[in-house]
Amino acid sequence: MDEASDGLSLLGPGGELGERMGIEFTEASPDRVVATMPVEGNTQPFGLLHGGASCVLAESLGSVGAALHGQTVDRPVAVGVDINATHHKAVRAGRVTGVATPAHRGRTMTTYEVVITDERGDRVCTARITCLLRPA
Repeated sequence: MDEASDGLSLLGPGGELGERMGIEFTEASPDRVVATMPVEGNTQPFGLLHGGASCVLAESLGSVGAALHGQTVDRPVAVGVDINATHHKAVRAGRVTGVATPAHRGRTMTTYEVVITDERGDRVCTARITCLLRPA
């Protein structure tokens, strides 16, 4: 079994909030985590993708990457300590895709950059999430 497949098997449903928001993981390894999320059902009052929904997607991706890295350093519990996001473009329909890649992977802390794009490949949001790694 390759690393990305193994990471997906460990995820399960991805948590209640992720399930409610329709987040679907398609790839998961310490080097790269990918998931999609529908815009429908995750909008703000003006019909646009809610910025908080983008943050939930980003935190889900970064936390999974951090936990998978944490397994390699015997600290598999990832706890988010900081997240920030810049929203570049509005989206009204379709699905967005988030890709998390590590900016820093240490023994006790990780930081992942998350790029969220629309169905045309245009960047919708750039986020950064930092997680503390704790022993089980």
